[in-house]
Amino acid sequence: MKVVAYSVKPFEREHLAKANQKKHDITLIFNSLSLETAIFATDKQAVIVSAADDVSAAVINKLAELGVNYITTRSALAANIDKNAAGIHGIKLANAPNELGIAQQTIRNLDLWELNKCVGKACICAKACKK
Repeated sequence: MKVVAYSVKPFEREHLAKANQKKHDITLIFNSLSLETAIFATDKQAVIVSAADDVSAAVINKLAELGVNYITTRSALAANIDKNAAGIHGIKLANAPNELGIAQQTIRNLDLWELNKCVGKACICAKACKK
């Protein structure tokens, strides 16, 4: 899966790389997600965000325009994500609900989505999906 990860801190790079084991084509950037930086998601299937990123309706609309189908956050918190806007566009959402390490859960979410499966307890979609 082609992915862009926003707001990546230096200490997160190694954790994400180890968890990914070169399965997904992940572009790691330091920029936070905003309407202006959403363009980095061009040709990506998924984006990885932090709890501080702007995942408002306007940003989600832009991500949907660019073809993004999945958004996972590197946090158990997801108050910054407009779930209704994602639901309108059919974008699946997930978080990292403290079951695994954050990097491992983030990659697990991508793995399951790539297999067209629900992410289980990590699912934070506005609409209930089949589990």
